Amino acid sequence: MTQSHPRISKAVIPAAGLGTRFLPATKATPKEMLPVVDKPAIQYVVEEAVGAGLTDVLMITGRNKRPLEDHFDRNYELEEALVRKGDQERLAKVQESSDLATMHYVRQGDPRGLGHAVLCAAPHVGSEPFAVLLGDDLIDPRDPLLCRMVEVQEREGGSVIALMEVDPAQIHLYGCAAVEPTGDADVVQVTNLVEKPDPGDAPSSYAIIGRYVLDPAIFAVLRETQPGRGGEIQLTDALQKLAADESIGGPVHGVVFKGRRYDTGDRGDYLRAIVRLACEREDLGPEFRNWLRSYVTEEMQGL
Repeated sequence: MTQSHPRISKAVIPAAGLGTRFLPATKATPKEMLPVVDKPAIQYVVEEAVGAGLTDVLMITGRNKRPLEDHFDRNYELEEALVRKGDQERLAKVQESSDLATMHYVRQGDPRGLGHAVLCAAPHVGSEPFAVLLGDDLIDPRDPLLCRMVEVQEREGGSVIALMEVDPAQIHLYGCAAVEPTGDADVVQVTNLVEKPDPGDAPSSYAIIGRYVLDPAIFAVLRETQPGRGGEIQLTDALQKLAADESIGGPVHGVVFKGRRYDTGDRGDYLRAIVRLACEREDLGPEFRNWLRSYVTEEMQGL
């Protein structure tokens, strides 16, 4: 009989990074607030969590991140102005972000790595399993990765990480997993993890992408985890300990993702994400695709 594990309701979103790759745009604006078409990137991430049934969201923030809190709060002056204008369409869009989830915030303080950011969530999460969503990774809502990860965790217990097969030459940019097959084609058991290995030392071409469903045992392991690569407390190092010893907090599984993912932490991928999502919008797509076709044709003719 399949064991039943506690229902997951809490999501943690680390958002304390400085966004240096997008300077000067991020000098005074958090990178998470950069627009992807007409919504800030962070709203897509919160919507993904809510879509997977996680309505309690803790954001790990830092200095100069107040706009994140403001975005998910009410703006009564703006709302009243829209009411007076009778602009119900824009009013609904403004209220959408404040009605999404129950939002909480805690400051990380010293930027000591992803593992430390997750550890900051311990008082809020307590003894429940929880999800971690990194704001730089946008997962297309038509590809319900997080829902699948929650399903696997509730069935198997332990922790679940999202994996994506990448070009072996690019594996040094990611955490990398050694895996064994299971009875499910899209699920593997993780036996080892290495943070940003040299391509020749990588145990596989399976890269960890920014979605995790974690057993609360991770907190005790993180407290004992010494700073690793880059002088930071690496979440990958703590997960490696869980994978090596199931008695600590259950097994570590991976869900192999083959869907649509947009890396908004990279300037080129950020621009590609905007183009792709704009092309697929019913209100913007037809006209934008026509313009894009003409533009590309003109550019090709000029070569």
